[in-house]
Amino acid sequence: MSQSLQPVQSQHAETPDAYATHKAWLSNLGLFLIHGLVVSTWVSRIPAIQAKLHLQNGILGVALLGAAIGALTAIPIAGTLVAKHGSRMISIVATVLFCVTLIFPAIAFNFITLMGGLIAYGMAAGTMDVAMNAQGVMIEHHLGSPTMSRFHAMFSIGGMAGAALGGVVADGNIAVSTHLCAAAVILVLLSLPMFPGLMEADEAKSDLPHRLPLNRLPRILLLLSAIGFCMLLSEGAIADWTAVYLRSVLRADPGTAAYGYAVFSAAMAVFRLLGDAITTRLGRAATVRAGALTGALGLVVVIAAQQPAWSFPGFALTGAGFSVIVPLVFGSGGRVPGVHPGAGIATVTGLGYLGFLAGPPTIGFLAQAVGLRFALILVVAMCIVAAALAGAVAKTDEANRMQTA
Repeated sequence: MSQSLQPVQSQHAETPDAYATHKAWLSNLGLFLIHGLVVSTWVSRIPAIQAKLHLQNGILGVALLGAAIGALTAIPIAGTLVAKHGSRMISIVATVLFCVTLIFPAIAFNFITLMGGLIAYGMAAGTMDVAMNAQGVMIEHHLGSPTMSRFHAMFSIGGMAGAALGGVVADGNIAVSTHLCAAAVILVLLSLPMFPGLMEADEAKSDLPHRLPLNRLPRILLLLSAIGFCMLLSEGAIADWTAVYLRSVLRADPGTAAYGYAVFSAAMAVFRLLGDAITTRLGRAATVRAGALTGALGLVVVIAAQQPAWSFPGFALTGAGFSVIVPLVFGSGGRVPGVHPGAGIATVTGLGYLGFLAGPPTIGFLAQAVGLRFALILVVAMCIVAAALAGAVAKTDEANRMQTA
């Protein structure tokens, strides 16, 4: 394996054997799967929660913002916790808490209790996100080959499985409180066998800083965060506006309008499974650049389409292109020289999620001014910017090569 794949590690950490590394890899795959299952289980029952609490769309939208507030609040704290206590311990605690937070919307009885529950849900989600990605960077180092894309593929697979199961449960007229409470217990129990296999490391003994003030972020980390911002803005825009675009611009029927995001998601899941092999062949920076340009090309096809069916190849290209970028950028954030992996991942994740929040409303404002078709050109521009900044990934690898030479 090339030394460029090695993150900065504490010199005190013992190197695990191949069996322990493989066991940790399987365990972390499981955590990403659980994360996707929790998210999609909650999302699948949002309409039922809205009906149960008699919330208007605008009020529901404000309540849903609680999850984002919680995540953005917790992510920088999570980086410090991972740096102090290690990604293994924080992954275990955050996973249990994240599963348990499914109970909060189940027992909510008004807008205030729902939003409070979702703030707690978002905090657990953000903490788990940082911890399991930090665990993934460490596992990737000891494996000696790329694996972040497959971790994120498991999140996508968990998302699809949870949404499908949620739909079946909803069709069975099972009460939302029963569903979410039962899911919380089941998912905690499913998580327990994964915890012993997670990799222990002397992360807490590292001399690297646990906190990174925004005014002193390394230039490489700022560039990686900018790529994350661009791509998560794009993902957020696609998630929230695909069905609307197909329905209002291309005049698709409601069923067809739902297929656009399904095609995008399926392509993303498939290419995340293939992403590590692609990365091994092309290298990280070239994979990020090619993915961003492929996503831009796909969006051009979508924007140029005059019929719904013509847009689906574009959505597939966009999903394929986007699939590998965020896993690679998050992983690179954990390999910035002189920065603790947990702190680096937290920085890229936090600033990237600002883009995820900003994308949907920004597209909405632009759509109001110039129409949705032309508003999506902003997403094309974000992809091109990400492609232009892809060299930051190569600089991270080069800096690690120089440090480990």
